[in-house]
Amino acid sequence: MESLMKEYAAFEEKVKRTIFIDSLSPAATEAVVRASLDQFGNVIQVKFIPNYLEPKNVGLSALVELENADQAKTIISEISSSSFMICGMPRPVRARAAEAEMFDDRPIKPGRKIVCRWLDSSDPDVEVAKKMKHLVSKHAEEAKFCLKHQLEEEENLAKKQTEILNATYKKYELIDSVVGNRVAERLAERYRVHVAKAEQQ
Repeated sequence: MESLMKEYAAFEEKVKRTIFIDSLSPAATEAVVRASLDQFGNVIQVKFIPNYLEPKNVGLSALVELENADQAKTIISEISSSSFMICGMPRPVRARAAEAEMFDDRPIKPGRKIVCRWLDSSDPDVEVAKKMKHLVSKHAEEAKFCLKHQLEEEENLAKKQTEILNATYKKYELIDSVVGNRVAERLAERYRVHVAKAEQQ
């Protein structure tokens, strides 16, 4: 029993120094997440949470273990107070403290006992179970609708970002061609405007 208590105490310490991150780009890898967060603390482990039910283009989630709880709090504060993006996701990532239930390898809590039993149709708990089933089904439909709306917003945002990026690139390309062809210098001479000459590389 004592060894189980020590094992669970060590697990609780691990939870305190771990953060939960979601809205990660599907293209994000462990190396990318490590490189992004190493500026705030020493990343010990990155563990992606498998997604078995939602579409593949939904943002990934991960548990990131840091060296200590203070580093975990620092990262949560930094990400919460600014638009922190990883791997070009149209929407900033979100971070919060991890919870014990998020770990699929968590040890059994000492003293906890789970009992399963069949319910008779006359048992009062049957009605409670039916209400819970209905509530879960309703929540699943609401989550599905919200997720669909969220993905549509992200796709529109990604298109706008691409358009802005392409337009900005074309502007710089135009400026570069004007300077490179000495059009700016000839116009400056024509209208007697002083233009600083770019240094030759």
